[in-house]
Amino acid sequence: LKNQSKTIKVILVDDQSTDNTVKNAKKVGLDSLLILPGSKLPAGWSGKLWALEQGRKHVETRFLVLLDADIVLKPNLIKKILLEAKKKNINLLSLMAHPRMVSFWEKLLMPAYIFFFKFLYPFSLSNSTNSKIAAAAGGCILLETKILNEIGGFGSIKNALIDDCTLAKKVKQNGYKTWIGLTNSVISIREYNKLSEISQLITRTAYTQLRHSPILLFICSLVMGILFLVPLVAISQKESLMLMGLIMIFIQVICYLPTLKYYSMNPIYALSLSFVGILYMLFTLHSGFNYYFKKGALWKKRYYKY
Repeated sequence: LKNQSKTIKVILVDDQSTDNTVKNAKKVGLDSLLILPGSKLPAGWSGKLWALEQGRKHVETRFLVLLDADIVLKPNLIKKILLEAKKKNINLLSLMAHPRMVSFWEKLLMPAYIFFFKFLYPFSLSNSTNSKIAAAAGGCILLETKILNEIGGFGSIKNALIDDCTLAKKVKQNGYKTWIGLTNSVISIREYNKLSEISQLITRTAYTQLRHSPILLFICSLVMGILFLVPLVAISQKESLMLMGLIMIFIQVICYLPTLKYYSMNPIYALSLSFVGILYMLFTLHSGFNYYFKKGALWKKRYYKY
């Protein structure tokens, strides 16, 4: 952030961290840095939204940028998106961060995370003023301050687990323009070295995405089973069934290759989409299981069940 602009104003909400956040932030030497000690989480709020709400009350600029703590920006990125938003009259502009793809599980599963997100929220529809679909990626969001205040701040979505897309939907419902896109200039440095860590990322919101509906969970699992499990079973059969399985896998490869190409990943990973899809199906089922039989979604040592 210091490299973005000499005059940038930064509000850091220290959400009861235990990793020397304040000490390390002060070492950077930002000229205009306001550090807010986060207060205890009230009932009915998600942790991130409560932290953002505390910061919102201190914003004095026309535009604000919401950034996660594990996001790194390339130089001049904020200036560029600000100019783009003004030029195209975009009221909420969001960039989906380039996920870390270093460990085996990151390389195998994180490109698919983007692929499935774009399937659920087609960017062309999300960015269209004629569509009710709205999407945003919480790691990096540029927003007009007056619009955020107009919709009631983060209190209007205080218990949303999928807070970024919920915010975009709220802004769009109020007649404003939203836009989301991919970029290599917003980089997530959050590590997912274990399968369990990525599983937790998906299970946190998967069942919420399905509106906590057992019927939608069943339909989603059935569709994913047909798309990803059936081809693997079919290729182990004979003649026509094997051909059907190969055709389905070929279609998967063609659809997945653009995502892999964008992130400069080895095209061979396209052959893994059936296996990856099965894992995501299991994560989704696990999300439903947690909702009904455990305390709900676990994220950063907090449980949510909305």
